[in-house]
Amino acid sequence: MKIIIDAMGGDLAPREPVRGALMARNEHGCEVTLVGQEATIRRILEQDNIGTLPPGIEIVDASQVIEICDNPSTAWHDKPDSSMTVGLKMLKEGKGDAFISAGSTGALLAGGTLIVRRIPGVRRAAVAPVVPSGAGSTVLIDAGANSECTAEYMVQFAHMGSFYAERVLGRETPRVGLLNIGAEPSKGSELYKQVYHLLEEAKEAGHLNFVGNVEPTTFAKEDACDVIVADGFVGNILLKAMEGTASFIVKGLKDLFTTNAKTKLGYLMIKGNMGSFKKLLDSRETGGTALLGLRRPIFKAHGSSDAYAISHAVGKAVEFVSADITGAIAARMADLNAAAGGK
Repeated sequence: MKIIIDAMGGDLAPREPVRGALMARNEHGCEVTLVGQEATIRRILEQDNIGTLPPGIEIVDASQVIEICDNPSTAWHDKPDSSMTVGLKMLKEGKGDAFISAGSTGALLAGGTLIVRRIPGVRRAAVAPVVPSGAGSTVLIDAGANSECTAEYMVQFAHMGSFYAERVLGRETPRVGLLNIGAEPSKGSELYKQVYHLLEEAKEAGHLNFVGNVEPTTFAKEDACDVIVADGFVGNILLKAMEGTASFIVKGLKDLFTTNAKTKLGYLMIKGNMGSFKKLLDSRETGGTALLGLRRPIFKAHGSSDAYAISHAVGKAVEFVSADITGAIAARMADLNAAAGGK
C-alpha cells in the first residue's frame, strides 16, 4: 500500500510532514510518497542528519505551494504544480492508494471534487471526523464541507457515515442520529424536520438504523449513536466547540494539579489514567479526517499537525483503504440510485 503525503501543506510544513512520513513508514509498514519542493525537503533531511531516505519512501517534486490566503475554490487550478494538485492527480492516476494533506480544507475539497471526482450518485463529499462520545467514538458527518445542504445531501451523509462506522469502527448495524436541539421529531428547522422524515423512511425500508434526533449533550454522555448527521455549518460548530472545550479542560486540569505539593502528589498517583484521558481529548490522536464520497481516499489532517499526527493520519488512511470504504459507498449509492429508478 502506498500513501501520498502533501509535504508542503500545514502550519508546520514541510518539516513535520517529512518526519511524519518517516515515522509512518516504521509504524504502519506502508510505502510513502512525499510531494513537495524536493530541494527544501532534502535540506530538512540533511538538517535532521538523514542522509538518504529509507526504502519505501520517495519524493516527487512540486514547485508550488497552496497558501491559506489562496482562493480555495480555484487554488488547485491556479497552481497546477502545487504539492496538493500534483498529489491529487497522482491519486487519480492510481499512483497511490490515499492522499493526506494538512493544507487548506477548502482547496483540498475543491481539488478532490474536481480532480479525483465524486462517486457516481453522490451529490456532495463530506468531512467525517471520528469524535469521542458516550459510545467511545462516533462518526460526525458533515463537519464543515457543506455549510448549506439539502435534505437529500444529509440523507446521503447518513448512508456514508453508516458504512464508515461499520467498516472502520466495527459497529454492527450502526445507529444513526440526527443532531438537533431536542429529541422530538418536531424540533429544529424545516430542513431538519424534512431530513428526519426521510431518515425514518430509510429506516422503514431497512437501509439505515435511524434512532431519531440526538442532542449535543446526549451523545457525549450516553451510548446514543454511532453516527451523527448534521449540515456542515452545524457540524463544524459542534466539532470546534468540542476541541475548544477539550483544550479548556486539559489546561484546567494542568493548573489544578500544579497548585501545590499535595495536588502534585495526587497527580503522580493518577498519572497513568490521566495519560489515557488526555489522549482521548488530543486532536493529534485523531490524525486525519476522511472526505467521504470521493472516488479515491482523501484525508484532511489538522493544520497544526506535527509528525505524530501525520503518522496517525497515515494509519487512518491505511485502515480506510483496507476496509474498502470507497467501494462500499459506491456500491450502496448504486443500489439506492437503482431503487429510486435512476433519479
